[in-house]
Amino acid sequence: MGNLDLVTVIVIAANVLFSMKGFNDHSFFEKYKFNTGAVRRGEQIRLLTSGFLHVNTAHLFFNMLTLYFFAAIVVGLLGTVNFLIIYLGSLILGNLLSFYFHKDEYNYTAVGASGAVSGILYSAILLQPGMSLYMFFIPIPIPAYIFGIGYLLYSIYGMRAQNDNIGHDAHFGGAIGGYVITLAMAPVLFQTNLLMVSLLAIPIIILFILNKTGKL
Repeated sequence: MGNLDLVTVIVIAANVLFSMKGFNDHSFFEKYKFNTGAVRRGEQIRLLTSGFLHVNTAHLFFNMLTLYFFAAIVVGLLGTVNFLIIYLGSLILGNLLSFYFHKDEYNYTAVGASGAVSGILYSAILLQPGMSLYMFFIPIPIPAYIFGIGYLLYSIYGMRAQNDNIGHDAHFGGAIGGYVITLAMAPVLFQTNLLMVSLLAIPIIILFILNKTGKL
């Protein structure tokens, strides 16, 4: 984890430059952020551009730091092109899930690369399920798959509670994107790592059931 290959540098640079422009140009920020009403009016480009904007430098830093730690795994095992497909696909799917859950909230807005980064994180977990993650507030390593399942379950809780300003639905959608696209690119994982594939599918199934039963 943590190697800076060229494609990761380019993606991070694009996020930094786009975000810095947004920090200093309010009209630019407003034009390209995710907004339900604007998307419904036909500005679908916001589903992509909003993923390169951030609220502040801390938001930008933590997203790019997470990307830095896990991008090399995906690039190393799947290649540059597939990394970009997962990154952009997860970004868009995260925003599409946000749009689905907020389609009647015309003033709903969101920005950030969290959906894309979540997709890369989940891709890395699928590809290297034996790795451990270290959290700032927990002094012991956490198995990656435990973190993945817990993260998605917490996202479901956040989507139901709606008591903070975090775009949990975009995080969840991005994670689903990373999960599905990675399995499509590397179906051998169904043979070599079926248990982990099944475990990581549990929160996705829970989300589907909650949505179908009207509890979300």
